[in-house]
Amino acid sequence: MSPLPPPFVPHAADLVVFGGTGDLSMRKLIPALYHSDRDGRLAPETRIIALSRGGLTDADFRGKVDAEVHTAGAVPAEDPEGWQRFLHRLHHVTVDVGGDAAGGWTELAALLHGHEQRDRVFYLASPPMTFGPFCREADAAGLVTPRSRVVLEKPLGRDLASAQAINDEVGEIFEEAQIFRIDHYLGKETVQNLLVLRFANAFLEPIWNSLWIDHVQITVAETVGTPGRRGYYDHAGALRDMVQNHLLQLLCLVAMEPPSRNDRESIRDEKVKVLQSLRPITGTEADRFTVRGQYTEGPGMPGYLEEPASTPPTDASRQVETYAAIRAEVKNWRWAGVPFYLRTGKRLPSRRSEIVVQFKDVPHSIFPGGAPNRLVLRLQPSEGIHLHIMAKEPGAGEIALRPVPLSLSFAQTFATRVPEAYERLLMDVLSGNPTLFMRRDEVEAAWRWIDPILATWEANGTPPEPYPAGSSGPASAHELLARSDRTWHEEDLA
Repeated sequence: MSPLPPPFVPHAADLVVFGGTGDLSMRKLIPALYHSDRDGRLAPETRIIALSRGGLTDADFRGKVDAEVHTAGAVPAEDPEGWQRFLHRLHHVTVDVGGDAAGGWTELAALLHGHEQRDRVFYLASPPMTFGPFCREADAAGLVTPRSRVVLEKPLGRDLASAQAINDEVGEIFEEAQIFRIDHYLGKETVQNLLVLRFANAFLEPIWNSLWIDHVQITVAETVGTPGRRGYYDHAGALRDMVQNHLLQLLCLVAMEPPSRNDRESIRDEKVKVLQSLRPITGTEADRFTVRGQYTEGPGMPGYLEEPASTPPTDASRQVETYAAIRAEVKNWRWAGVPFYLRTGKRLPSRRSEIVVQFKDVPHSIFPGGAPNRLVLRLQPSEGIHLHIMAKEPGAGEIALRPVPLSLSFAQTFATRVPEAYERLLMDVLSGNPTLFMRRDEVEAAWRWIDPILATWEANGTPPEPYPAGSSGPASAHELLARSDRTWHEEDLA
């Protein structure tokens, strides 16, 4: 009988959030930390210190959080004592990175003084161009200790060169083991269950290869557009914003070899090997194997160029993709000949993130009307695993086949609240576990594969293919699969 794992014992830490009054902090980080506190995963002494240029007092910041997080319904209302306890963990310090207000660093140093033996986490919920300056200024203020860690939000740069420059800047202050590059998709229950499904069950691994799998689809679809965010999206686009991190991370977990151990580096080692095995898409191949689109006006919805924004559309606005689809290949023995179809887009018909593993048909069917098996891992909106098998419809007479799902809904099966991804990842940062975070070589390997696609798109000057808002995307994205007699998986599993 296996021994029980040791009980979780939280230890005191100071979590310093740069950009602590921003959208990410209010929508994701603060609610995640509250739920962790409610579940007993924060030590009583742990503090959450928000940094911004807002000039807020502690009371001002707590009031802002109470109004924007609690009153808005982002956390339960039935725990008033727990909520008040959580609010008293919150502090605010005004810091202007790159500015002349050195007093902010002095105030933060005074707040942290005497707690050097605590774990100290700097969470940079800010644009990537601030990562290096923040680390240098924090170090100059004497705030970086041997027990410090830094969390970097995506996107890490715009290309390989800028990612390397950011990594170099941060690496001057922090050792690689202290740097946690976060991708919140890796904290989702279904993503972690993919590893368990593959490596804790014997029935899948023998058929998890090109002999039995026809193709894999990875989809991250959004119904929202970019109101108020066009300035950011003009310089990012779907390829940088979603494919380079979220979708490639999911591809790695599907395609990776079984690691020798479930430890801090073995899983990350295997993910890097997948990225290094991706077949490069260069030159004219980008026209054959990639699609980019931009949504136009649809029923009751504006087009990308008509979205509310602080500035009018520019030439960059007209060239940016809000939809991207790619046919990728992993060139190794396990996956030779198996296409991986990646797609992401805004203003699509439904909000859905999923991995679809399409198996090949049986070698010889003795029943009419059969269909290949399919494994669907739904990341959102309702996390779960669905294995589609063929079954006989009840009734006398001729045998009639029907595909039916064997479904696992995490919320229903485990009768518990499914934690948000940031809850898991923040607790991993506080405990110093980097398994679900990206290593430098992993980030840079992803950019090496993405850069030639970006270069080809920018060189040919062809505008993105238009698709109406609310539609299923550009026609070329469907042709990408139709050329091989395949179609995108569109079934609603909610």
